Amino acid sequence: MSLQNQLTIKAPTGEDIQIPVSVDDTTDVYLQLKTDKDIKDYYEDNGYVIIRNLIPAEACDEARKNFKDEVIPHKGFIYRQASGNPEKHKMTEHNYMLNSILNVQSVSKRHFPGFRATGIKVLTDPKMLHVLKVIMDDDPKLVQSMYFDGNPSTWAHQDTYYLDSEQIGRMVASWIALEDIQPGAGRFYVYPTSHKIDIQKNGGNFDIAFHHDRYKQLIKDIIKKFNLKCTAPAVRKGDVIFWHGKTIHGSLETAQPQYSRASYTGHFIPESTRFLQYQSVIKPLTLQKVNGINVNFPKDLSSLKNQMILTVETTFPKTFQFVKKLAIKMVTK
Repeated sequence: MSLQNQLTIKAPTGEDIQIPVSVDDTTDVYLQLKTDKDIKDYYEDNGYVIIRNLIPAEACDEARKNFKDEVIPHKGFIYRQASGNPEKHKMTEHNYMLNSILNVQSVSKRHFPGFRATGIKVLTDPKMLHVLKVIMDDDPKLVQSMYFDGNPSTWAHQDTYYLDSEQIGRMVASWIALEDIQPGAGRFYVYPTSHKIDIQKNGGNFDIAFHHDRYKQLIKDIIKKFNLKCTAPAVRKGDVIFWHGKTIHGSLETAQPQYSRASYTGHFIPESTRFLQYQSVIKPLTLQKVNGINVNFPKDLSSLKNQMILTVETTFPKTFQFVKKLAIKMVTK
């Protein structure tokens, strides 16, 4: 790959790495994956796979338009990915939403009718579901989703320490590019083959809910110990990255703040399993059939009850968070 097609940027562990600026159609390994077996073999060997042009460009454009028209002007509270709490928008200097949305399938139908509908449509696209079934050897069900606009620069982590299926390691996640992602806009990265490492045997036998800093340092130590290499492939509008629940991944720093990174993330578990969070607490699912699969609608704001809970959360935030933390401690004892 020529130096003209590379950008130098910091890896999560601090060293400089080179990442591709754009997709080279003549050498791109993912374009060579022609069959279901090719896709599954690559996924199982590396802990991730990229499928090019999986989501139609029109659907990507529709999703971004609905986000711009309905979400950006909104002045109220929306549940956010990083905190799990309702927050108002936090905008970058270039007017991109920084605090990503949690569970687009559950946002208010009244405030975001198009945004919610297009999110569900993309996340349950038949081509998406086919690839997930190939990887899982089971029908998928969607348990969590997110929408990104600006880049929150996500630390290196495994999803399984936050959420997974009842059978640890069965969850498959997806990152859907709704535009051509510029190299410095917060590229999604993975550490190939990291899904094969037993993190707990390497010093990770602790409760992440209460030792998060220790976990984040452990991941960096694992990367160095096993000499793992950070990969941040070029992705174009409609490309989808699928990765294993144990694969170390995240998003790189923002080197080009003038660009957005419009994208969805979806977390799927096999239909035959339940949902597990913090490796200890089973979370109940609120399932509805959509496009032939079960979709979880947590805190669905179509419900009057959930609207009332949101009102309490945003009116008495300190009291609500105190009670919430107390409940988590009681459950995890």
